[in-house]
Amino acid sequence: MSSNSVADLLEKLPEVSRAYLEGRAIDEVECIVADLAGIARGKAMPGGKFARQPFFYLPNSIFFQTITGDWADSVADGFTEPDMVLRPDFDTATPAPWTADTTLQVIHDINDQKGDPVPFAPRNVLKRVVDLYRARGWEPIVAPEMEFYLVAPNTDPAREIEPPMGRSGRRAAARQAYSMSAVDEYGKVIDDIYDFAEIMGLEIDGILQEGGAGQIELNLRHGDPVKLADEMFFFKRMIREAALRHDTYATFMAKPIEGEPGSAMHIHQSVVDIKTGENIFSNADGSETPEFLHFIGGMQRNLPAVVALLAPYVNSYRRYVPDFAAPINLEWGRDNRTTGLRVPVSEPSARRVENRLPGMDCNPYLGIAASLACGLVGLLEKTDPSDPFAGDAYQMQSGVPRGLGDALGLLRANTTIQQVLGEEFCRVYSAVKELEYNEFLQVISPWEREHLLLNV
Repeated sequence: MSSNSVADLLEKLPEVSRAYLEGRAIDEVECIVADLAGIARGKAMPGGKFARQPFFYLPNSIFFQTITGDWADSVADGFTEPDMVLRPDFDTATPAPWTADTTLQVIHDINDQKGDPVPFAPRNVLKRVVDLYRARGWEPIVAPEMEFYLVAPNTDPAREIEPPMGRSGRRAAARQAYSMSAVDEYGKVIDDIYDFAEIMGLEIDGILQEGGAGQIELNLRHGDPVKLADEMFFFKRMIREAALRHDTYATFMAKPIEGEPGSAMHIHQSVVDIKTGENIFSNADGSETPEFLHFIGGMQRNLPAVVALLAPYVNSYRRYVPDFAAPINLEWGRDNRTTGLRVPVSEPSARRVENRLPGMDCNPYLGIAASLACGLVGLLEKTDPSDPFAGDAYQMQSGVPRGLGDALGLLRANTTIQQVLGEEFCRVYSAVKELEYNEFLQVISPWEREHLLLNV
């Protein structure tokens, strides 16, 4: 790599990447994007080539692929796989500190060959929703929570998932929420997560033990939705790598262990007036505004249509069961964790709505986009919410679809949400998920063999 190209590249990089590269040569750059599942797709290239190459190509079919590797080619007009143009978003450049050499990873913007954003790229879907807010003078703010499990290595899909072995020589115990000693059991993994995050410039607001055996919650600071989704995309890759260093798997499945709580991706949301910088959910005297209630009303009315994005797999719906710290309804309440929508205790300037429906298995770009889309529709249509719920909302009738097939039907039926997220995206997403669902229906489960083989 020439000295000029090195200098030009370094000038474009964020400070965290420049600090990492001080005294080092760039061995490799991972040029990546998130597919519908949130999996990193792209190309790795030598640092010198990356510095000289302003863009590269990938086929649009990466967004037609199911989690099993099949292709929903029916969504295309002739499955010709035209190339998309990927250009680096240098603001996202960050080290990949788990690699053996000096590697950067860079998220890329995705356009078609005419220069228009590819409508079914998840990051573009989120950008579209954020731009709809900004066109009305609003800036959405989010603060996501990440729940995940550390589990014992599992190479046999027929074997049940087990908690990891802790430093005491015993498997991680369940029902130890907020226990510091429980976190210490796998402290080496947590240490690597902290160390990697610091090298990558990712800020962690806190890590705690959740209620499941080996279940961790990681909180992020509030900020710009696209930036936070980028960070979650990076965090998922990094946490898996940190776990593998210690003979442990990290899983973001919504319900990996039978009888244990599921893993959520709660999203705290507020909206700021761009001109004043004030939270539009609070009046000057600290009281709640009509916009605050309309945002909640929009979520109550439209969340059923986006559950297919918040709970994208058949396993996701195993999380929606009573008394496992997961919502089964669309009620809202103040400081009430049994409701699907919770208003946390806060100062008026930090008034926000916590959406507790998303699972950690959802694509962070799509989960945040879907949640914000529901609130936006409520703001625009001035939707009134129900009365706040004060009791145990698990006693209420479920307002959440019970399976992926039902959820996809609700998405197809809500034309307003389709217009906000993009009709082309919704068409592609539905086709991919329908194919995944149909593939699952071909599988005969152990439960069926155990209870039906000789009894029916």
